[in-house]
Amino acid sequence: MLRGVNVGGHHKIKMDVLRTLCESIGLENPQTFIQSGNIVFKTKERNLKKVARLIEDAIEGEVEFRPDVILRTTPELKNAIAKNPFAKRRDLNPAKLLVNFFAEEPDAKAKDQVLKIKADGEEMRINGRELYIYFPDGMGRSKLPLPKIGTILGSTSTGRNLNTVNKLLEMAQSLEG
Repeated sequence: MLRGVNVGGHHKIKMDVLRTLCESIGLENPQTFIQSGNIVFKTKERNLKKVARLIEDAIEGEVEFRPDVILRTTPELKNAIAKNPFAKRRDLNPAKLLVNFFAEEPDAKAKDQVLKIKADGEEMRINGRELYIYFPDGMGRSKLPLPKIGTILGSTSTGRNLNTVNKLLEMAQSLEG
């Protein structure tokens, strides 16, 4: 998942260009979903930090900006969905549940500090390298200080709504099957 691409007309990259770049660095069968930098692929490389750097380098070389890349394996995506603390809620709109994926797991002190932030109607939970935020009125009306939360947690992150996360898992599983 690429952080901050094609948002508000900034850091533009076309998905066909992204697929071609991924193929050029040896990633197999890259597939994109919507225009926000979601890409699923196969690789034999097990060092995900190395793969993320390769993707970041390739993008920077082609379009002259360097987005952060947050990677999850198929089992990690499946686990992020399984440990969704809001999963049993029937009143929840999955389009309004943001799963924020962190590059590194935040420490316990930072997690505690974030959970003390007044959410004004939003609900937050942290589990491992994921922060789950439910925005019942939508993200556009939220007063939640997302940049401050990212600073406190001290790790690069990118968020996707639960519908997108489910679709990415479906795509990843089909690549494996």
